[in-house]
Amino acid sequence: MEEQKSIISFRNADILNGENTVIYGLDLEIKPGDLVYIVGKVGTGKTSIIRTMTAENPLLKGEGQICGFELNGIKEKEIPYLRRKLGVVFQDFQLLMDRSVYDNLDFVLRATGWKDRDKSEKRINEVLEDVGMTTKSHKMPHQLSGGEQQRIAIARALLNHPEVILADEPTGNLDNETAEGILNLLAGINRNNGTAIVMVTHNRNIFEKYRGRVLVCKDEKCTEQKNDEVIDLAFNV
Repeated sequence: MEEQKSIISFRNADILNGENTVIYGLDLEIKPGDLVYIVGKVGTGKTSIIRTMTAENPLLKGEGQICGFELNGIKEKEIPYLRRKLGVVFQDFQLLMDRSVYDNLDFVLRATGWKDRDKSEKRINEVLEDVGMTTKSHKMPHQLSGGEQQRIAIARALLNHPEVILADEPTGNLDNETAEGILNLLAGINRNNGTAIVMVTHNRNIFEKYRGRVLVCKDEKCTEQKNDEVIDLAFNV
């Protein structure tokens, strides 16, 4: 059977935060269907890796490839096309507060080139069903709970059938019970759709329940760990 091609690949890549290098020599391969956690103490470069994947941070040394796009010297006009292949979920939801749930999702489709109104409406209804929010399309974000807002944020991330979802502390602002629902949702997307998920998290319970690969950021390095004791130290922050 032919080996799956990596959708994310880094080779000896230095990761920047502003002008400072926070991680040296990152080597990483992520394939379709992978569930990957990035863990470590505050300031060790976890979010900087995500920002490099979305081409928000430049890659100046080493090699990086995301969903068929080379990060080294990527042109400004190529970045929106790269980002259409990614679904990004933030800790603070980042919904547009002056428009309804439906209009939040429609805004993304318009911005990414969808012109057929019937197809757009169909896709919006599909992703709302995927996240269990079909009855909330007319609501404004402030009328939703934190967990509901995060479900809408996940629906937004799914709109363009992404190859990978990048989730930066997606349960960080949620209580434990609500966080459990969000994690069940993401795990189901990973399992049922085969969508790869890369998640920055401090939540040890997530890792224990939804086992995946674990990358630990420490001492200006980010390396995959299989020893639970080492992983324990990374979660104990």
